[in-house]
Amino acid sequence: MSSTTQEKIKEIEAEMARTQKNKATAAHLGMLKAKLAKLKRELITPKGGGGKPGEGFDAKKAGDARVGLIGFPSVGKSTLMSKLTGTKSLAAAYHFTTLTCIPGTYRYKGCKIQLLDLPGIIEGAKDGKGRGRQVIGVARTCGLICIVLDASQPMTHKLLIEKELEGFGIRLNKKPPDIRFKKRDKGGISYSTIGCKLSKLDKKSITAICREYRVSNAEICFKCDASIDDLIDTIEGNRIYVPCIYILNMIDKITIEELDLLSQVPHYIPVSGGNEWNFDLLREKIWEYLDYIRIYTKPRGQIPDYSAPVVIARKGATIEKFCKRIHKGLLAQFKEALVWGTSAKHNPQRVGKGHKLADEDVVQIIKRIK
Repeated sequence: MSSTTQEKIKEIEAEMARTQKNKATAAHLGMLKAKLAKLKRELITPKGGGGKPGEGFDAKKAGDARVGLIGFPSVGKSTLMSKLTGTKSLAAAYHFTTLTCIPGTYRYKGCKIQLLDLPGIIEGAKDGKGRGRQVIGVARTCGLICIVLDASQPMTHKLLIEKELEGFGIRLNKKPPDIRFKKRDKGGISYSTIGCKLSKLDKKSITAICREYRVSNAEICFKCDASIDDLIDTIEGNRIYVPCIYILNMIDKITIEELDLLSQVPHYIPVSGGNEWNFDLLREKIWEYLDYIRIYTKPRGQIPDYSAPVVIARKGATIEKFCKRIHKGLLAQFKEALVWGTSAKHNPQRVGKGHKLADEDVVQIIKRIK
């Protein structure tokens, strides 16, 4: 079945390459892209099971955050892993040294970060070549992806890895499109815009994409200038939006002039795994891109515990989320909280469950008396 699916994908890609891009062909191209997305979904999750994505070498989740090292073979992932975490990952000067997912952890600013050394992927991983499907399946569970590149190799490797991840529904350094898609029982397909004008989509294209998904009645609200791909991603609903850092490893192999040229790559960090150059900046950037905050607990009548912060994502960091991170049953006993820190108007401030927390706030939970 997968070979037939791959043949269909190639046929559609060839037809898209032949088709001229203009207003007259926009609807047809939209329909082809929708067909392509459906076929790729079949390839990622084949009918009849076969286990979850990443099954076979998925590592048990540990720590406060999970970071995946992904890249082509022999770019120095294992060396970076060993130097950052102290975990021994087999490193050698030949391809495919790492054959399974190797986890390791390190601490930074009181946060325990799990680092996964994933086997080297090859071109065509999204189509099931090598163990690529499992590698990218594990990458989908990470809060941050670090694409490791050999600074002495062509930068086309970056584009190839991005293509493999895109094909698996992973969107790097992108925000989900601000589109509300709602199916309904009748009324056909209607769309509206709020605060924007659609320059890449029209009624014909939107209808063609919806029909390809067998959606005859839907209400779509666009709050951004969305493209065909954005609408398809919204209808599919299984895309992963994850931050990404490009680690340019082995900078000791290139000249200063080449390094200045590579510095134009956005979201990049130049390092040398073997010489441990720039590791402090790498750790800082990983923490910055994870976008987590540390909250310290304060038992009643005692000083705050600064040794073991509660680590939560900055987005939606409320007292409610903090309580759930400590224990699921804590909210049932919650009365109010005392907060010291930058989020408080005065120290301490009495707050409810909806109060937004800031990095390094101190919190004391007050329970209800039964």
